[in-house]
Amino acid sequence: MAKKVKIGLIQASCPWSTPKHTLVQIKEKMIDKHVGLIDQAAKKGVQILCLQEIFYGPYFCAEQDDKWYDTAEPIPGPTTELMQDLARKHQMVIVVPMYETPQTGTYYNTAVVIDADGRVLGKYRKNHIPHCAPGFWEKFYFKPGNLGYPVFETRYAKVGVYICYDRHFPDGARILGLNGAEIVFNPSATVAGLSEYLWKLEQPAHAVANQYFVGAINRVGREKPWNIGQFYGQSYICDPRGQMKAVGPRGKDAIVTSTIDLDEILEVRKVWQFFRDRRPDTYKPLVEQLPSTT
Repeated sequence: MAKKVKIGLIQASCPWSTPKHTLVQIKEKMIDKHVGLIDQAAKKGVQILCLQEIFYGPYFCAEQDDKWYDTAEPIPGPTTELMQDLARKHQMVIVVPMYETPQTGTYYNTAVVIDADGRVLGKYRKNHIPHCAPGFWEKFYFKPGNLGYPVFETRYAKVGVYICYDRHFPDGARILGLNGAEIVFNPSATVAGLSEYLWKLEQPAHAVANQYFVGAINRVGREKPWNIGQFYGQSYICDPRGQMKAVGPRGKDAIVTSTIDLDEILEVRKVWQFFRDRRPDTYKPLVEQLPSTT
């Protein structure tokens, strides 16, 4: 396995909105847009690429409307198959966040991991589902994930995925490290305001605590017809010391890239023996129910 790997993140706006465009048109236009961006990433030499949360549409959780169920699809399905073709064409690992429906009436916020030869290695389903104002009505659309915290051994590195709101919970981030992740991608949809100060704080902290690389992706722009705020981009790649390797622009489409050295993980772990010094025998309260106060 190569030690130096070029990774990339795509942050992109969705300028197409309802009711001016149909859901089918929006999905087609966003897929076409990303095919072009994936081609550009390949020309930059990217070997592992991650797209943003539910990349082929707007962040529709800004409203509660069952019409958006129609944008979900099975995995594998037409979008997965297209991305498999692109992975083979570019010899690129692609992490593809999608709206998944494995059976009628069941929906997940999912990322499928495709190896550089086009094989589907597996998928991660978002475990932590928010439901709060203004405009993050995710429990209306998604069941909580049921696949745990898998790590996928791709051609270039061992990859884990943690989606958006997941990043507020350190427990799954630790499990990804215990499962052998070298790079953890967090595709997101987050707006300026309440949680922005956490954007460059939490995930570098996960990188430090678990001594792996992190790629954090955020979409950009204001999405109509809703007014929940501005998705500010600023996607970034940080190393196991929590230092920024590359940061994307605020509010603009971009492909954020960095060549990382996987040997840095061992270098850092030789200094900071967090995995040696863990005390799982003392952590039982983490999985116990809180006592009732009523």
